[in-house]
Amino acid sequence: MRADEIPKIGRRRFVVGGVAAIAAGAASIMLDGCTTSGRRPVSTPSVTRTNARSPHAQYTIDELLSTTPFYIAHRGSRDNWPEHTMEAYEHAVSLGAKAIEVSVNATRDGVLVCHHDTDMKQTSDSPVAIASVDWSELSKLSIDERQWLGPAARPQPIPLLKAVLDRFARTHVIFIEDKQGTNTRALLELMGSYQDSTSHFVWKQPATALQYRAVAARGYKTWGYFTPDMMAQLDSLATRFDYLGAMHTASDDDISRIVAVGKPVIVWEVHYRSMRERLSKLGVAGIMCSNLPYVCELVPVRKRDAFDTGLRAAGDLPWTVDQGTQLQPAIHEGTGILAVTQPGPQSYLMGSMAPLPRGRYTISARLRWPQTVPQTGHIGIAFGQQDDRPYRLGVPGTTSGYHAVLAADGTLALYRRAPGEASGTLLARVATTRPSGGTWTRLSIKVERDLVEVARDDAISWRIRSPDPSYRGRYFWLCTDSADTAPVEFSDVRVT
Repeated sequence: MRADEIPKIGRRRFVVGGVAAIAAGAASIMLDGCTTSGRRPVSTPSVTRTNARSPHAQYTIDELLSTTPFYIAHRGSRDNWPEHTMEAYEHAVSLGAKAIEVSVNATRDGVLVCHHDTDMKQTSDSPVAIASVDWSELSKLSIDERQWLGPAARPQPIPLLKAVLDRFARTHVIFIEDKQGTNTRALLELMGSYQDSTSHFVWKQPATALQYRAVAARGYKTWGYFTPDMMAQLDSLATRFDYLGAMHTASDDDISRIVAVGKPVIVWEVHYRSMRERLSKLGVAGIMCSNLPYVCELVPVRKRDAFDTGLRAAGDLPWTVDQGTQLQPAIHEGTGILAVTQPGPQSYLMGSMAPLPRGRYTISARLRWPQTVPQTGHIGIAFGQQDDRPYRLGVPGTTSGYHAVLAADGTLALYRRAPGEASGTLLARVATTRPSGGTWTRLSIKVERDLVEVARDDAISWRIRSPDPSYRGRYFWLCTDSADTAPVEFSDVRVT
């Protein structure tokens, strides 16, 4: 059996993608300085904001690995642009990415295209299997990521692999993976047609697949990634590859075991700054990043939300990406509304507005139940978190902070919560008028060195204060914990 006939063992798939409202001029920001270590606070700028390199610079594998950590744009940084499209790759490279990750499938007539899944269900809502149709038919479909990226995201064409390689193979590092597991020969022939190809291509595959033999014979570096079910074979499989990989959901113990092998370890897919810090502390060398502008702090911190643009700003994400679009709040273009329709404790990170100013600041937002106000539940803002690890109302977490909430019965309350606590400690509360369905309420939170003040609609009688100085972190979340399916909406989020 030829290497390109060996079925590829699949990995668990996470349905996420993305787009960001990138500030003007961001294209000149380079990633050379994005080399944070586990010892540096997340809030410290981690990039050099200068176009220090020639636009004709060529990045090789050796140069990529010369910094720690190094960064690879996962699917072109899919939290920010439609995944595996020329638009995504171009934007990632314009921000200074030295490496991109490209997934490959072949059509029935042998045309190699860039796409993660072997079918089009998740990106075009078509169940067609790529291997079952010719390119002439597949090319009529588009990559449509509006459910994740926002309604203003434009569907993009499926790119031909050759077009992507013609654009980037001579100048950047490309991590390339055969998703069908049957195209090794065709891929190696195409890769070999580019100058100095062994300095620019890294072959990516599950650690249990065998294509690495044919690839290594051509002189290419290989990266074998480990899913949880493969960890029992770590010692025997790790010898096959130049670089090793792990999922971001892997435990600290498993990642430490892989790092201990002594080869560069790359972890995918990284969406939050706290992920970057955790992995750096564990000794991970490479960050395969799905949220490059935010994780590397390449865009200016916003003072107001971007909801009215219809595009998700870099860093604005739900509390987990591992459940895909299921938990992604909807953005209503033009109205500037973010709608949370999922029941239970939900939180939305306003990473585009973090880190908050040092010292004193005020967070304000309009919020409402747009339909019927439920019998129980809360809506509010969690703030003071040291980093962007998830913070959900009523759910114990690993980070500390405060949450200011308006209850369905009108109670306005402020809580302090330590790691591992569910509800936290009540610091202050006041009874206000029960909110009405469809009516906006403004919640304002003023933070100073020795004071936290929360107000509803700027009313003097609807104001609570606490001298608690415990937490002064610079991240915040929009939160709700309605027990039923009553939707919640947020608008006009500001930091002053």
